[in-house]
Amino acid sequence: MKTSLYIVNEIEPLDLSVKVTDAQLLFNELTYTHFPVIKDNVYIGCVSETDIRCFETDKTLEAYQYSLEGFYSRSDDNWLDILESFAKNNSNIMPVLDDDNKYLGFFELGDIITFFNETPFLSEPGNILIIEKGVLDYSFSEISQIVESNNAKILGLFISKMKNDVAQITLKISDSDLNNIVQTFRRYSYNIISKHPEDTFLTNLKERSKYLEKYLNI
Repeated sequence: MKTSLYIVNEIEPLDLSVKVTDAQLLFNELTYTHFPVIKDNVYIGCVSETDIRCFETDKTLEAYQYSLEGFYSRSDDNWLDILESFAKNNSNIMPVLDDDNKYLGFFELGDIITFFNETPFLSEPGNILIIEKGVLDYSFSEISQIVESNNAKILGLFISKMKNDVAQITLKISDSDLNNIVQTFRRYSYNIISKHPEDTFLTNLKERSKYLEKYLNI
């Protein structure tokens, strides 16, 4: 589905000549963290709700043009790029410009999240597996080979954390024998972060631990 179908253009952007008090009223009515501002139909930037509360009410937005945040996306941007822009700018709306920088409207964060929910990563049944390995030691081709060698398919994967030269990778795998997949990852020196009832390694480890504890108490 095209992201352009999610562009909201029913709400007019604020003009730079609008008084601060009118902009504050708009934020009172809506639940946005930011709102687009234009001048002569050209996108200038976004005013944030946090800033607008601190401005003098009798002045216009033009007096505070320096505070506008200039983030935006393109109408044909990939939804992942759009989601990244939302996160970077800590906003729940994203102004949309065409290739000629004409303002088209904005995306709402909720709509883009809905778009994400419709992807196989979330909509298809499967198992979530979180693994980790050194950033120089893992490879997506190896991860795919491990999963597919166990007659399963990857529905999606992404690097969910990277710290101290260790990468944490989250996978969604089609329904399969998860225990075999987990054990294969261990043989390839991957640490298993997520917990799984099917993981016989942990069950055996617990049994051995109990046996050792019983033996030491004799």
